[in-house]
Amino acid sequence: MLDCGNGAASALAPELFREAGAEVTAINDAPDGRNINLNCGALHLEGLRARVLETGADAGVAFDGDADRALMVAPSGRIVDGDAILLIAARRLQADGHLPGNTVVSTVMSNLGLEKALQRLGITMVRTAVGDKYVLEEMLRLGAPLGGEQSGHIIFREYSTTGDGMLTALKVLETSVREGATLDELAADLKVFPQLLLNVRVKERKTLEEMPRVSDEIRACEAELNGSGRVLVRFSGTEPLLRVMVEGEDQNHIEALAARIVGAIRAELG
Repeated sequence: MLDCGNGAASALAPELFREAGAEVTAINDAPDGRNINLNCGALHLEGLRARVLETGADAGVAFDGDADRALMVAPSGRIVDGDAILLIAARRLQADGHLPGNTVVSTVMSNLGLEKALQRLGITMVRTAVGDKYVLEEMLRLGAPLGGEQSGHIIFREYSTTGDGMLTALKVLETSVREGATLDELAADLKVFPQLLLNVRVKERKTLEEMPRVSDEIRACEAELNGSGRVLVRFSGTEPLLRVMVEGEDQNHIEALAARIVGAIRAELG
């Protein structure tokens, strides 16, 4: 089941996947210049998920408007995001002897569950700032063949230096066919840690070093997590917002930690 997002994948993806041997049903494949990403595609997975469950499809693939990324839906309805795709692809590359250095590049937003799952395979995950250009820069620096983002923007450097949603989905489905495993089975060992992201509107920008109360609270929260979670505090690049991300094993705990950090920010910056 392909959701083309009424975008760039609309004409090519259905034919490409049929040529690869799939029985394809395409939805949202009639762009009219106004309906791109309109309640469909990788930005809105609800419709695709419902169709996968309704039809019993083996897999669903959703592209964004320019088709540089893809998210997937497993037969159970589970969303297979960029983190899960990185795990599936890294494990396959490692098994084939195509993961030199056993290194994968992702961003600070990738879930801790991915890092833990890769560690169990003896694979190191290197994090970069958010943005595919930073991922590629680090891949080139390290000679890593695989990198990407939780959003489904995946780079297979053997084939390309940018994301290609159709390539990404084909590589995952190739793994599914080769291993005789469903997407549910391929993603089963990814335990997704609860992740909370809060945006705090601020009057001015200061470095963390200039906000000792905030820095102290972050360190205290990290100590409480004791390696079983992460705290990330960064300014938005485009808005007067300070973004607070807390990740951990327990939802109530991370909500409490995030509230403490937000309280410290408001006390410092208003």
